[in-house]
Order: sequence, then C-alpha cells, then structure tokens
Amino acid sequence: MSITKEIVVERLKTVNGPDFTGNIVDLGMVSEIFIADSKVFFSITVPAARAPEMEPLRAAAERVVKAIPGVAGAVVALTAEKKGGGMEAPVPPRPAPRRAPPAAAPRAAPHAPASQSHGKRGVPGIEAIIAVASGKGGVGKSTTAVNLALGLAANGLRVGVLDADIYGPSMPRLLNIHGRPQTVDGKILKPMENYGLKVMSMGFLVDEETPMIWRGPMVMSALTQMLREVEWGRLDVLVVDMPPGTGDAQLTMAQQVPLAGAVIVSTPQDLALIDARKGLNMFKKVDVPLLGIVENMSYFLAPDTGKRYDIFGHGGARREAERLGVTFLGEVPLEMGIRESSDAGTPVVASKPDGAEAKIYRDIASKVWDRVIEERGAAEAAVPNIVFE
Repeated sequence: MSITKEIVVERLKTVNGPDFTGNIVDLGMVSEIFIADSKVFFSITVPAARAPEMEPLRAAAERVVKAIPGVAGAVVALTAEKKGGGMEAPVPPRPAPRRAPPAAAPRAAPHAPASQSHGKRGVPGIEAIIAVASGKGGVGKSTTAVNLALGLAANGLRVGVLDADIYGPSMPRLLNIHGRPQTVDGKILKPMENYGLKVMSMGFLVDEETPMIWRGPMVMSALTQMLREVEWGRLDVLVVDMPPGTGDAQLTMAQQVPLAGAVIVSTPQDLALIDARKGLNMFKKVDVPLLGIVENMSYFLAPDTGKRYDIFGHGGARREAERLGVTFLGEVPLEMGIRESSDAGTPVVASKPDGAEAKIYRDIASKVWDRVIEERGAAEAAVPNIVFE
C-alpha cells in the first residue's frame, strides 16, 4: 500500500481536538506532512496555555498513523505556536478537577539523584550521557565524538552513540553503517552496531540525500524518540554528537536529559574560540558540567620531514580552558590519516589502535571519564542524606 498525505490526513480526522471540539485536521492543528522511507513526520499546534496536557492527543495522532498499513514509524511533535485554522480563538476551558484528599508524605529517598530534583528523567540502562558540542561547524566535532566513543570503549566501557544532528547526521558514514534499524514489537528501535558501539542516527531512518526541513518542535520530538524509544540495553556511557551551535537540539538535551557533562571541541584560532565560548556559556546556564575542551587540528606534522606547522595557530583552546577554569583534555593534530579513515568509515581508534593518533583519543577518553566520575562524586556529596527514624 502506497502511503500518501491524503491517507494520513483522513486517519488524523479520526482524532478529536481538545475537549472533543471537532478533529485536529479541521481545526487546523496539523502541520505540513512529510513522508520519507515509509515514515511519517508532522507536528500538531496546540494552545500554548494547555500544551503540557496535550500529550494524550499527540500520542493518539501517532497511534492512528502508525496503524496505517505500510507505515514503518511516525514522529509527531507538539508545538504551541499559534497559527490559522481557528487556533487563534481560545479553546473552551476544561472543568476544574476536584481536589484530591491530601496523601501521606512519601519517605525521602536515601540518595535521590540531583537530576531528578531538576525534573530530568534518565534513560533506563544508561549510566552516564555525555554531550560533544562545538560553537560552530567545521571543527571536526563528529570525528572527535566517534573517536572519543571508541576510546571509551577501548578503555573497557560499554558505549553507545546518539547522532543528535537531525539536519546533517554523520554517524552512518563515520562508522560505515548501512541499512535500517529493526524494531521491537513495532515500537522500540534496535540500535545499529559497529566497532563495538551501539548507534542511533536520523541517517538510518531517511536517505542520505533527503533534506530534513523541520521546525524546532519536530527536531525536539525526533531527538526524544531516538533517545528514549531505542533498546540501548546496559551502557556505561552514551556519547551524544550534538549539532553545531546553540539551538533547539542543544537545549532539548540540556534541559530534559540528566547530562553527566559536555565536551567542547574547538580549533586554535580566535574565530572558532569565540563560538566555542557560546557553547560553554550555554551549558553553564543550564547547569550542565563542563568536562573539558579538546583542541582539534591543533598542529600539522609534515609526513616527509616531520616538521611541525601551526596552521591555525596553537594553544588557543588550552589558554581558553585555563582562563575559564575548565579542564584541557588534549590536542589532536591535523593529520591526513584521521581524515581519510573518517571518510572511509574506519575511525582511527578502531582501524589503527596502536597508532599515535589513537593513543591521543584514548588519553582524552580517560580524562573525560575521570571528569565524569569527579562530577558524579561532587553531585552525590551535594545531596543531603535524609533519614527518618
């Protein structure tokens, strides 16, 4: 059965609007529908004041679309932006619920994780989540992220990678993974695997040349699904390759996920460092620990003479780390082998584990994990141990 927008629209007309006032299509709540590789993507516009209570409506829309024969999956996001189709008029308020009788106060947990106190829900089975970010593109962030993940795995940890760059996913090419992920009961995705890493990316769900023309709410919904609706199993650490900049994806991860910390990737020159500061400051503002800074493309060693050239300058990231009181994690050279192995889908830590570049990444991975343990200890020390006798 061929999936068309018309079929999806007809099914969505069976979903009632807020307070059963018509259906979500006739109310103008459904955005443009995008179909790629048997997967359906759209958003639902809801009244801003009532957005928190509209999750059942979103779930109902997702459910009826997934039930269409031939549909392999659906990504449905809520947006509170007001638009045409009757949404300017206020939706009639729901009756005020009766106040429930007061319940007995629960016993305090001996060591409640700090992330829960901030309303952030962890991912079952994953001990720590690390974001790898940069203020701008072109600094080798994804290459650093994948080699960092492989370095952590080489140091004995169980590691997964989430490619959070919806618009420009890199992991399928960097890790030489092809095909589509399988599902568990048609709902939960199984991560793809290579080099001992479990991986999820939008690049596995749509063709490489398919443009993702999405607004922020759809990006956030896709990220949430790729994180929480995947059978990750038991992982010591999940490395999240963030898109460049400080936009919706970064805020979604920082505000909704208990990140163990963030690694910032920069090159030595001042322009890249200016943008790197923006990333650092964003994570500071949302209380995400800064695990450190990596200076990528730090220097170039001529293969014929061994002479060193500081093409982009040198030491800028180290000085910035010292100025901000952030750990400097290490320098990665501008090395042809790193670029060639990345393009070939054979990252240098996996393809040349005994090489000098692989050792650099493993050392960086060790420092990152040490910082995660430090931050975890500091967070546990900050939480009071309340005991009722």
